[in-house]
Amino acid sequence: MNEDQFNTSLRKFLKQVGVTSQREIEKAVRDAIAGGKIKGHEKLKAKMVLTIDSVGLVHEVDDTIELG
Repeated sequence: MNEDQFNTSLRKFLKQVGVTSQREIEKAVRDAIAGGKIKGHEKLKAKMVLTIDSVGLVHEVDDTIELG
């Protein structure tokens, strides 16, 4: 395994996940507020699941996103 290539590819993947996830969460929250589903001051339970089938990885992160 080429460690440098692996590290670069992994960082690129994680950056893409972070940027696109933030964009989708922001859009969903704004749409929910506009649609009256939430008020805008809630604490939202969030869960992210990362899977890599070929190595048997399933990693879950549970947390809360506070809207203020």
